Amino acid sequence: MQLHELKPKHKERSKKRIGRGGKKGTYSGKGNKGQSSRAGRKMVPIIRELIKRYPKLKGYRRVVLEDYSVAVNLETLEKNSKAGEIINPENLIKMGIVRMIKGRVPKVKILGKGKLTKQLAVENCKVSASAKEAIEKAGGTIK
Repeated sequence: MQLHELKPKHKERSKKRIGRGGKKGTYSGKGNKGQSSRAGRKMVPIIRELIKRYPKLKGYRRVVLEDYSVAVNLETLEKNSKAGEIINPENLIKMGIVRMIKGRVPKVKILGKGKLTKQLAVENCKVSASAKEAIEKAGGTIK
């Protein structure tokens, strides 16, 4: 059997036309006056009210879900890490600073808020300019 050979199981019913004479009475079951009593009427779809609530945005919007990134400040690294420790996304998850997002290890960016006195080795993380300066000043390295 091919796609073009498929046919419906049931017969098509013709639409009932009312208000064309016969025994339906004066208003033919349509009430009196107004949009719903007119021939060829079209009611506004319910979804229109929902559509009107959306903001009017220009252009094409695309939500990028692949870029899971988490920001970590220097002050949290100062509190939760030891001197000479390697800082990477996997170790941050083990420390409990960062959580997995939808079963994936997130991309981590280290920001420069707070002071750093410990010597840390940062790997596989994006680093802001102020954080880079603070890490290198404390004797740490960035790879």
